Amino acid sequence: MAHEDYLKILESLYVAVVCDILDDLGYRNQIMETDIRPLTKNSKLFGRVVTARAENVNETPEEPYKLEMKMIDDLTSGDVLLVEAGHNRSCGMWGELLTTAAIANKGHGVVMTACTRDHWAIDEMGFPVFGIGYHPADSKARLDIVELGSPIEISGVKCKNGDYIIADFDGVVIIPQEAIDETLTKSVEKVSGENRVRQEILDGASMTEVFAKYGIL
Repeated sequence: MAHEDYLKILESLYVAVVCDILDDLGYRNQIMETDIRPLTKNSKLFGRVVTARAENVNETPEEPYKLEMKMIDDLTSGDVLLVEAGHNRSCGMWGELLTTAAIANKGHGVVMTACTRDHWAIDEMGFPVFGIGYHPADSKARLDIVELGSPIEISGVKCKNGDYIIADFDGVVIIPQEAIDETLTKSVEKVSGENRVRQEILDGASMTEVFAKYGIL
């Protein structure tokens, strides 16, 4: 399948069913910590992972925002920024202008172990932001992007460019690049099975009966 096909399928899915399939395939540690939450009204996010790493700083870098701007400028259609920032709560790393630029490049969202600001504006734009909270302070001289595109680890989950991500109110899950085709195919199949189970329960069948028939719960 092509990238556009992955996006179309991911849009139709939800995190819980993808987690079930990853479990079945032996990928049992793909879920971010539960303190990474949707920070905007749009709590559905999906796309191709683009990684970055940020570090705490105590002075203004020689070229402030340099890699932060490159991170945004390099986004392509369907990309999701995934930023490991060490659960930094000293500032709002994300904001309105970064969101505006990310949307212009057809980015699909950001997930970060950091905070956001300009919540009112981002909500109006409908851009999904997942993180650990809100903070009004600027990131300059507090938190700086130091690396782009290298493998990172968040909550024990290994993440790399080219993996895929799906997130909703239940949480955030990473789909390894090498497992994307099988994961999506089986997820679609399970959703179809769940729909049949739901209908048979509504038609009067017991849970025991439908589980024996479909093996889905």
